[in-house]
Amino acid sequence: MDAGIRTSCLIVFSLLKTRLCTFYSPRTVHAPAGCTEQKSFCRYGCNVDPQTDSSRPDCPAGLTCQGSLGITPPWQVRNAGSARPGAILASNKQAPGLQFVRVSLPQATFPMASSPRRSAIAVAVFLAACAAGGTLVERTVGAQAQADESTLRNDLRSFTTVYSLVEQNYAEPLNGDKAERAIYDGAIPGMLRVLDPHSSFYDPKAYAKMREDQHGKYYGVGMTIQPQNNKIVVLFPYEGTPSFRAGLRPADVIIAVDGKSTDNMDSTEVANMLKGPKGTHVQVTVNRFGQSKPLTFDLVRDEIPHGSIDLAFMIKPGVGYIHITQFQETTGREVGESLDNFGPIKGLVLDLRSNPGGLLTEAVSVCDKFLQKGQVIVSQRGRAYPEQTQRATHGNGGKNFPIVVLVNHGTASAAEIVSGALQDHDRALVVGETTFGKGLVQTVYPLSDNTGLALTTYHYYTPSGRLIQRNYSGVSLYDYYYNHDQPPPADDKNREVKLTDSGRTVYGGGGITPDDKIVTPKSNHFQDVLLEHYIFFNFTSHYLANRTVDKSFQVDDAVMNEFRQFLNSQQISFTEQDLNGISDWLKANIKADIFTTQFGQEQGLRVRADWDPMISQAISYLPQAQALEDQAKKADEQRASAALHTDQ
Repeated sequence: MDAGIRTSCLIVFSLLKTRLCTFYSPRTVHAPAGCTEQKSFCRYGCNVDPQTDSSRPDCPAGLTCQGSLGITPPWQVRNAGSARPGAILASNKQAPGLQFVRVSLPQATFPMASSPRRSAIAVAVFLAACAAGGTLVERTVGAQAQADESTLRNDLRSFTTVYSLVEQNYAEPLNGDKAERAIYDGAIPGMLRVLDPHSSFYDPKAYAKMREDQHGKYYGVGMTIQPQNNKIVVLFPYEGTPSFRAGLRPADVIIAVDGKSTDNMDSTEVANMLKGPKGTHVQVTVNRFGQSKPLTFDLVRDEIPHGSIDLAFMIKPGVGYIHITQFQETTGREVGESLDNFGPIKGLVLDLRSNPGGLLTEAVSVCDKFLQKGQVIVSQRGRAYPEQTQRATHGNGGKNFPIVVLVNHGTASAAEIVSGALQDHDRALVVGETTFGKGLVQTVYPLSDNTGLALTTYHYYTPSGRLIQRNYSGVSLYDYYYNHDQPPPADDKNREVKLTDSGRTVYGGGGITPDDKIVTPKSNHFQDVLLEHYIFFNFTSHYLANRTVDKSFQVDDAVMNEFRQFLNSQQISFTEQDLNGISDWLKANIKADIFTTQFGQEQGLRVRADWDPMISQAISYLPQAQALEDQAKKADEQRASAALHTDQ
């Protein structure tokens, strides 16, 4: 077994000998500064509810958020206010290159006198994780010495002995899920944490959710919910779903499901009650602002498509805009359909901000829509498998138009593969902020008891040969995920330097450095207060309680006066200077939330995109992107001409 993994196991053993589950686990750290409360949080972000439907995350000061497997939660959203306050991002989204490998593992045996079945399964899963993390890889690389095999067996025997002693002699009985947590939240994450920041373990719930996210669909009623002031509130229903068709609205408070009160339930429990087999009924009872009595909706569960593109439209005449939230099984097809719907275009803004990544195959599929047939997209190199190079198999068919890719610190993994490939081939101008810097690819090994192990098996490289993985040696897990938005060093002497197809200099070793910088707008204290108190969300319920609006609606002086009165009713202190300094931002948020409630999420997102200053700046770079495209074309012609002369 690999020495690092064996050492990891021994660390776990020694810690367990001292005290069960006292060592640091990524699932039980304090919520980072800027989140309202300390929560148990799935190693990639401030916890909210992993089983809840998701929307784009936002965590300004005082709010909760949740991130995703593979990278830090992308807190810096597209703009200050582009996401709903407190929005939940579905947890455990897959890292790029997740490949499912079915493995056969030997039955584990351990000396336990009378352990419950669940405890035994948890221990067996830990042993299986050790095997998947080491022995399986070694079978590909080559057999280890007999002494190493003997050491491995002794190490695993030590663990089972320690666990048995803890189970039988610990001061308190390991009742309920405590035994499972010792393994799922303690031993396994503790072992993986010393390898790299991205190898991770899925307990049964996380594994099921990850698979659901990959498929991009589930069976339910189609709404995003979140906890708010000890209540379960509808954030928004997805357009075209049972909840949307029935008339559920943002800010509806769910008080019962099938007659069962939601008091003291978290949103995970409520979300699970809303899901179920296709065609079955579920009754949802809500309180709605302005209604004297609760409203009950009889919904018929259906397949709920949950696409990776939440917004694709012609943002200006001849200019398309696509925002990809993650890379899942449907992403390549969604991008192709969006381009087909646009028809002939003169330019494209591809927004990858706060995209945590996803499936490597879908990143390749997206690049295939923009590159020439045969161009390299990404290379994977690992010790257990031969190098793999992915190329554009179809190509763009000669459909060339300038592309601007918009990125930020939350752009990671598969999103960085797309950004790096288009940048290296001079196919797009990358603007925004330096990306996260995740250049590791995980393979998922299904284990027993519906669990899984995502183990780093490859490093990936952009077409120019850049490894964009950020350094994590000697860096705490917390700092790796939450303190990564530092500017790149001014001195480039120690940075990896590569060249694009046309000879432009690009850098590796710390994310994708944009060709031109666009800074995410920073919120001030007054903006944070408004978001923290869900002001726009709640004002919308108040404003639309006894009226409707059409698409010609504008936030005029009358609306702003009513907004001032609402702030006073909510005891929010403000001055006219506070309002005037962020007037455009206020009006955009008011209009966006009203449009979301009145017309659906897509219309609200369009309002935000039309206002978004980063998108406006990205559009202004399209002429430079065209010049880059022309430069790349000229370089291709020169190479072709040189090759022709060489042949002659």
